[in-house]
Amino acid sequence: MVIEFRVRIKTKFGENLFITGNCDELGNNKEAKALPLSYVSEDTWIAKIELNNSITKSIHYSYFLKTNENEVIWGGETNRRINFKEFSTKLIQVIDCWNDAGSFENAFYTTPFQKVLLKKYNTIFKNPSVRQFTHRFQIKAALLKQGEIICLLGDCKSLRNWDTKKPVLLSKKNDWWTVDLDFSEEKNIIHYKYGVYYIQDQNFLHFESGENREINLDFDKNKTVIVNDGFARLPNSIWKGTGVSIPVFSLRSKKSLGIGEFQDIKLLVDWAKKTGLNLIQILPVNDTTATNTWVDSYPYSAISAFALNPVYMNLDKVAGKKHKTLLNNFKKKKKQLNEKTVVDYEQVVQLKTEVLTGLYKLMGHDCLNSHEFISFFKKNSHWLESYAAFCFLRDKYKTSHFESWKTHAVYKKSKISKLISPASKNYTEIAFHYFIQYYLHLQLLEASSYAHKNGIILKGDIPIGIYRFGCDAWVEPELYNMNQQAGAPPDDFTEIGQNWGFPTYNWKKMQEDDFSWWRKRFEQMSSYFDTFRIDHILGFFRIWSIPVDAVQGILGRFYPAMPISTTEFAYKGIEIDFDRYCKPFITESILKEIFGTLSEKVKSTFLTIESSGKLKLKPCFSSQLMVEEYFALLKTSAENELIKSGLFTIISNVILFEESVNDEQHFHFRISIVKTSSFNQLDNAVKNNLLDLYNDYFYRRQDAFWKKEAMHKLPYLKRATNMLICGEDLGMVPHCVPEVMKDLGLLSLEIQRMPKNPQTEFFHPKDASYLSVVTPSTHDMSTIRAWWEEDKNLTQRFYNDILQFDGEAPAYCEPTINKAIVKQHLESPSMFCIFQLQDIMGSSEKLRREIPQEERINNPANAKHYWQYRMHLNLEELIKEDEFNNELLSCISESGR
Repeated sequence: MVIEFRVRIKTKFGENLFITGNCDELGNNKEAKALPLSYVSEDTWIAKIELNNSITKSIHYSYFLKTNENEVIWGGETNRRINFKEFSTKLIQVIDCWNDAGSFENAFYTTPFQKVLLKKYNTIFKNPSVRQFTHRFQIKAALLKQGEIICLLGDCKSLRNWDTKKPVLLSKKNDWWTVDLDFSEEKNIIHYKYGVYYIQDQNFLHFESGENREINLDFDKNKTVIVNDGFARLPNSIWKGTGVSIPVFSLRSKKSLGIGEFQDIKLLVDWAKKTGLNLIQILPVNDTTATNTWVDSYPYSAISAFALNPVYMNLDKVAGKKHKTLLNNFKKKKKQLNEKTVVDYEQVVQLKTEVLTGLYKLMGHDCLNSHEFISFFKKNSHWLESYAAFCFLRDKYKTSHFESWKTHAVYKKSKISKLISPASKNYTEIAFHYFIQYYLHLQLLEASSYAHKNGIILKGDIPIGIYRFGCDAWVEPELYNMNQQAGAPPDDFTEIGQNWGFPTYNWKKMQEDDFSWWRKRFEQMSSYFDTFRIDHILGFFRIWSIPVDAVQGILGRFYPAMPISTTEFAYKGIEIDFDRYCKPFITESILKEIFGTLSEKVKSTFLTIESSGKLKLKPCFSSQLMVEEYFALLKTSAENELIKSGLFTIISNVILFEESVNDEQHFHFRISIVKTSSFNQLDNAVKNNLLDLYNDYFYRRQDAFWKKEAMHKLPYLKRATNMLICGEDLGMVPHCVPEVMKDLGLLSLEIQRMPKNPQTEFFHPKDASYLSVVTPSTHDMSTIRAWWEEDKNLTQRFYNDILQFDGEAPAYCEPTINKAIVKQHLESPSMFCIFQLQDIMGSSEKLRREIPQEERINNPANAKHYWQYRMHLNLEELIKEDEFNNELLSCISESGR
């Protein structure tokens, strides 16, 4: 069989088009072996293959472009297939439209829309099959209403000569509307258009917009033509959804135990359905059990990218009726924990572990030998076995810091296989973690299925990093840069930057096996979630990388980044004195400014005086980590804290970081150099020349480089899943980020208080693009009500300029103001509008919490924040608040969402 591919695409000079698919002739889906197409005209490329006899069923294929800079741009269509059994001719000609990955219509063919949100609108219609046909027409149209189907009309007999009373009706097959037609007796060129037909009343509704389509029939009895016309030109940006965001741990119900649980998601679904919401967004739910203290409450520090957190287990669901009596001994403790205002993380974990241990003794054997568990284990063994071994060793040695373990400090698969063997004396303890993960899987899967049945989708969260002392780093340390820490540069929230402590990704190593770790992660996540947020998507362009011996994020730099050479400095008339620019600049005046009366004590304890008279840190205090470890051994006092903080400032008082590139000296700027005394004590001419290079380094020279970095990762990760992807694109955003996200069809995040345009004080939801998520606040921010009280001048401007209210702004965020902000977001053109639950309830005088500051989930400026926010009323009570719920339903409905 011969297949000829003709692709309609307008290309630029230097671009080349390729096709790859699941056969030898198309390179077996390997980019490097893909088949190049030949340029025919300004909008057509072709390729022809002859398939060997081993291909009997079907092929699936994809296109990608290569720019003249060798950048790969994948098409957005992932469902191009040819089933050979449906064709009798020896030649198949495929006429394809290039699908731009950034086309928002592609979003409607992702999992959340196809399996949940648009499912109720599907109209089943199937034409009788025909034996003889010359052409197959295929088109996509996702946003049809119930009873509507696609039809086809044109200027020939086979297409009814434009008679709208007798249109050609198309059948729905997978994602496509399709029809087979015999054009053997028609003229060479026909013009046609798709339309919408209401099947129940047999009524033609309207044509698609735009000019007529055209095809040259070029009839050949030995050839069948497949015409893939892309998307019908219909109003496709009219669908808008609304969601609620809340961490699972923050949920509260009568049946949970001191913390929100997976089972509580079902109650949240009931409330969401009642109020017209169609999305629930949660924070990461992976296992964070590293220290068995409240520190483990941080959901972005998981010991496994795959395992679920046991703290979300509902014990009654595990015990069932058979073992219900075991839980009777814990009723009093459960009542105490449920009545607490916040999550008592340590007591909840302790109690649940105790109960689960008892249930495991009673149920473990039967569970581990059940067909259902065996099936779960086979599917998840690639992570479950190493995770269970890690947990066993963590508990055995009382630490997750695996490098300090007496055995298995370095992961060896052969040795771990012996450790976890059913014949091992430790098997019962290890299998306890299989048991827990199995029941967590069942409970989250049940919640997810319940949401889908009620038309609600679940949105998960993928952290940008992995925990340094977790299972992932233990098993495959080569996938991470363990000598670096990820974080964020200084911003309005923290002048010293953020240090998250995670190792950064070794992307080159990850690419060697086509991002296998990521693909497995997406596959496992798709078992429960329909869409997800990529935490800090800027990290796929470049990451803020901090040396492992630094404590504060201020000492980081963007990695990768194009450094500045000594030649560039010389061109500006700057001769680099390494000690002056790259080492902490210390003078007597600086010491007095920072330490005041303690300066002499600091000098004698932490500094040395060189023969030249220069002050220098002693080698044992030359890094922030050394200083922190020194003070950790001392008694906590205000004086010690002042000295420690001051030494951190001294250590960060540098202008440049050195990097050797091909044995040549290069440099990176420390961020915010204008705030350092080292910079400010240079003469004005040098400062001005340095600032020219500084601004070029941070705001110009990196942009194209960072775009290439992102395009080496994000397109491949997007193709690895059919979940809808949203990117958290906040912070110091490079100019290339919006362009890349638009080209890939990734939803951006727009926050009213964090405008991406530095020229504006606030972002207005009405200005959002369609492929975006708008929200007034996130878990890292204060809620609407708390923010209103933080800066009176700021809220006054917001009150007058954004809300368009006259007069003086109220001192407190009244329900009417909260409601106005919510309504403003609902009226946005964005695809999704998502609110924190606290911000929704802020519109009700009756339901909202008395003290708004108690509603905050996280404060990024505090590295030791305790994540323990809980709803102040039960979900069961919220569901019964008919007046509030009906008002929210009306508000959402009136906004067109």
